[in-house]
Amino acid sequence: MKKFLLLIAFLTGIMSFAQEKPEPSISVMGTGTMSVVPDKVLINSRVEHTGKTPAEVKRKNDEVVNRIIKYLRSEGVAAKNIQTEYIRLNKEVNYNTQDTMYSANQAISIQLTNLKDYEKIMSGLLSSGLNRIDGVQFQTSKKEALQSEARKKAVLNAKMKAEEYARALGQSAGKAIRISEVQTDHYQPVYRVMEMKSDSAEEQTIAPGEMEITVKVNVEFLLN
Repeated sequence: MKKFLLLIAFLTGIMSFAQEKPEPSISVMGTGTMSVVPDKVLINSRVEHTGKTPAEVKRKNDEVVNRIIKYLRSEGVAAKNIQTEYIRLNKEVNYNTQDTMYSANQAISIQLTNLKDYEKIMSGLLSSGLNRIDGVQFQTSKKEALQSEARKKAVLNAKMKAEEYARALGQSAGKAIRISEVQTDHYQPVYRVMEMKSDSAEEQTIAPGEMEITVKVNVEFLLN
């Protein structure tokens, strides 16, 4: 009998809970953006050679990479800012002539902590034998602090939107009951590359402008 009564009480509780109506709420997305002038640059470079034997192309690559690393260290670039991303050796066969060629590739990422060094370092890299630039990425040393500020702005932006929607309905936005970060990205502005190698060390070949750090959040508020 006691078990039966407990079962009835349990089922009654479940039915009562199921019949409870969810509290009215409003969900909005907030966006926060911070702008900053980049103070660092990442150069994604590659050394590549082709030849008739794997030993030949490896030797050529090793010689250039050795010169590049020595040059960078002589310019004060820290070892931690010079990183080999990958090393590849490929065999290529021309099926028409049956000739066999080999290609060696070594990708090196180079981070410069002072944008003023870019022109000089780039010129030195090319003189050292670097023969491919895969991209230049602007960065900031203030990333974490700017992300934190962008999050605050995103939440305040969400609150403002919720209040506007609620007022249009003759209601008000209450406390936040749920929040989730949707997106955090670093917008890299389009920069101009006039010429990879310039005759004058003073000639500017990049214009970094500003970069934006954006955070988007979803926030759900009670609707009063």
